[in-house]
Amino acid sequence: GDDVPTAPVSMAVALADKLDTLVAFFLIGQPPTGSRDPFALRRAGLGILQTIVGSHLRLPVMTALDAAEQGFLATMRRLGQSWLSGATARPGLGAHQARLFEVLDFLAERLKAQQREAGVRHDLIDAIFALGTEDDLVRLISRVRALQSVLATEDGTNLLAGVKRAANILRIEEGKDGTSFAPETDPALFTEAAETTLAGALDTAVPAIAAAVEREDFTAAMAALAGLRPAVDAFFDTVIVNAPEPAVRLNRLALLARLRAAAMSVADFSRIEG
Repeated sequence: GDDVPTAPVSMAVALADKLDTLVAFFLIGQPPTGSRDPFALRRAGLGILQTIVGSHLRLPVMTALDAAEQGFLATMRRLGQSWLSGATARPGLGAHQARLFEVLDFLAERLKAQQREAGVRHDLIDAIFALGTEDDLVRLISRVRALQSVLATEDGTNLLAGVKRAANILRIEEGKDGTSFAPETDPALFTEAAETTLAGALDTAVPAIAAAVEREDFTAAMAALAGLRPAVDAFFDTVIVNAPEPAVRLNRLALLARLRAAAMSVADFSRIEG
């Protein structure tokens, strides 16, 4: 709750100090535990968040963490030391990158605690972080607030249920078939009006969502996604996904994969409670 720097030079120095401290202790394998935080790393993390969010500072966090890591490692090389401890394994990531993602996860937990006091749901922050493409905290909070607003509407609530239902069907059927269904459909295989309607709604919504995200109008992006609700409801009311004809079944599953992909361009709905 303390005041944080607001002048550019003051913010730069404060962030550099806290980022350096946080990254260095994670790299040497000394993150805080549930009962111990002797180096006040949680306080440093909250200071970083308050400075960035409070000043609406457009700073990609992973870029800042990477800069702090490079500075720390350069110092260790000059001293002839190698202090990097083993990091939790992450597919496709080296030990250094894995440590930085641990720092990002740590900051995400602090952000959830901070924003909870402002009335923002923690699961919605998870749903945006889970996309793996958003580390601009100012933009992330804008996305979260837009998502929370649309989920407070009837269309948003029902769409959430529809997207989760689609994702569950896809998870089960992809497990059976041992594959991941591509979001590509053949209109010639549509046999129900609700299939054509949902495909047409996606044709309209997907570019609208992409354009709104590009210009950072997340309210418009969420509204375009929520606009799919009537078509999704009609599809599940009238269409049997696992049709007896193999080609029709696969085409319907591909249509649900298009819906899943559209939703994932906004948030990971599997992380949202309810």
